[in-house]
Amino acid sequence: MPFAGFARRRAVSLMALLALLLAFVAQLVGALLPVVPLFVAASVVNLGLDLFLQHKQPGLLALLGRIRLDVTIRQLLRDMLVLIGLTHIHGINPLREQAPLTLALLVFYVAHFACQAVAVLVRRSRSLPFLTRNIDVSALRLSDAPPRLLARQTGRRLLRFALPGTVGLMVTALTRQAVWGGTGLVIGVLLSVGGTVHLATWLLRSKRLPHQDKALEWLDGWLAQYRPTVGMYFSGGTSSAYQANMWLSTLDALEGRPIIVLRERFMMQKIEATDIPIVCLPKVAHLMRLEHSTLKVLLHPANSGKTSQVLRIPSIKHAFINHGESDKLSSCNPYAKAYDEVWVAGPAARERYQLADIGVEDKDVVEVGRPQLTPIRSYAGPPAGEYTTVLYAPTWEGWDGNPGNTSVVLAGENIVRELLADPKVRLLYKPHPMTGSVEPAAGAANARIQAMIAEANTRRSGARPDPSTATELARREAELDRLTSTSFRGSADELERMRIQGAPEPGRADAVAAATQAWEDAFWASFPEWEHQIVTGPRPAIFSCFNQADVLISDVSSVVSDYLTSDKPYAVANTSGMSEEEFRTTFPTVRAATILTPAADGVPALLDTVRHPERDTLAEARRELKEHLLGPSDPPSLVRFDAAAQALAAKADERAVRMAARLAAVPAQREDSEVTPPGTGHAAPADSVEDGADGDTESPVATTA
Repeated sequence: MPFAGFARRRAVSLMALLALLLAFVAQLVGALLPVVPLFVAASVVNLGLDLFLQHKQPGLLALLGRIRLDVTIRQLLRDMLVLIGLTHIHGINPLREQAPLTLALLVFYVAHFACQAVAVLVRRSRSLPFLTRNIDVSALRLSDAPPRLLARQTGRRLLRFALPGTVGLMVTALTRQAVWGGTGLVIGVLLSVGGTVHLATWLLRSKRLPHQDKALEWLDGWLAQYRPTVGMYFSGGTSSAYQANMWLSTLDALEGRPIIVLRERFMMQKIEATDIPIVCLPKVAHLMRLEHSTLKVLLHPANSGKTSQVLRIPSIKHAFINHGESDKLSSCNPYAKAYDEVWVAGPAARERYQLADIGVEDKDVVEVGRPQLTPIRSYAGPPAGEYTTVLYAPTWEGWDGNPGNTSVVLAGENIVRELLADPKVRLLYKPHPMTGSVEPAAGAANARIQAMIAEANTRRSGARPDPSTATELARREAELDRLTSTSFRGSADELERMRIQGAPEPGRADAVAAATQAWEDAFWASFPEWEHQIVTGPRPAIFSCFNQADVLISDVSSVVSDYLTSDKPYAVANTSGMSEEEFRTTFPTVRAATILTPAADGVPALLDTVRHPERDTLAEARRELKEHLLGPSDPPSLVRFDAAAQALAAKADERAVRMAARLAAVPAQREDSEVTPPGTGHAAPADSVEDGADGDTESPVATTA
């Protein structure tokens, strides 16, 4: 099991960390007594374990850093113990042999800290106030990044460059000949000096980046040339990129010139393959430059702390599009009232906002459907083959500790046990990627469920696909990876990746869509129809799993709303503690669902309904609920979505016209107040006082503020 393997690796690493600390004690004892074999062995093991942990578990070594025992202190301590050991070893002259070795060691550290200082300067010089993707940045003259070992891996560089000196000094301890230690230290010094000189070349004019102001001028010029009209704004954590990725195809299909605006630098490589230009603006001051661009509309798939920063730009209209709709409170966040409009799938979400009474006015809610649901195939009848494919896709535990958020903890194992007990069921298990990130119990239950499925597969057997299917899958995967990922050198930094990920090849988006479909077909064809599957990665996507399934079991989440577009049967686990009647009333998305108790009592009846459609009493309710949740199918969702974008852009244009008229009126008002008729002094004309409501005329500038 992956979790068991992780636990074993973690245990080995913890033992190595403990051994590292014990090696210091053994090195000290061997140096003071002195016991040369113990001293040499402890010194070598000490450095070897540090190198091992630097590569395998740097996070564990970070714990030592918190108590001020970082890599530099550890290496200094090792070398100090080595010098103490050499002082106690008989046959090594302290003045004639050890003094030069000590001097050489000091020179090594001077060279190391010089290299570190240059590395800091180089890292600072290789930073721009923005990052881009899918944009030609050749005008910025971005160079390749320096070797990662020299520029960014301080600990590994120190340990590797210290290795020749440590080995040489250990040979000196064994042979009593200082020449070996001197040779090793000279090699270490040369490595450090050579690395410093090589690293310093990135400070030369030929490799230096343009000044920040010049780079921002280039960005302004690109925005003026590209003239974006509609964009998607996204800010989030490392596991939240899926919230933006689900909207890429929709954004690309809109009329106008789309753009994606990010705030976190790491997110640049989290966004999936797309031809849409991407700009990352980490600082608020630089984000405000969008106010002077042609951008009219920003779409927001998620709320974040940094969203409020971009909402300050009055020239841009903002719409909250969410990353999925459900009956949970998170789908009606009070933050939504900060946007100009809230776009929802259908009437159900509109009603949800009004019932929540969180300040979102009904006139600001726009029904646009769910344009991403096009790939989901419609119901085609009962299972055609021998097996009934059940997709169990529970959501995660959420932030509030509500046991009704996810079924994994209270019902997951029971549901899976009931499904595995049916010999004619093929289970697809796809947990939410954030399962266990907040509540350890959810992660533990998820691990047990996966173990149950793996064990159940060992009890099944049957015909397997031809070996050529695996070959075809590998070929399709290689082609998809070639189109959706970019190969970088191990030392590549964000600016080198920015240069490599410049303007995309024409037609890449269509090629990616075709390659993705071919990969999904090959993926499912590579497994026997009787084998249960655990799907935890980004591929295959949830919609592909929908198309494989005959029935869905899930929780109150957007998964249910999306699945309804297929018209297939579905079930929802009730772990909220409510009665079934109260559960159906509280959560409209479950009105057409089979409700499962935490004990999973309703699973056999659900499977019977799937296999015998004439017993399905909820089919009509599903069709009605589908339109209530997702809106009408005509006009298509993408058409309604694009129309909403154009209408919101028109509102931005109307505001721009009003503001231009108000600002144009300011100089005229100033001229009228400065030029007064002879003999009238400073008194305002009577008609101006009358029009201004006793002189309290509203200033256009004040209105803007």
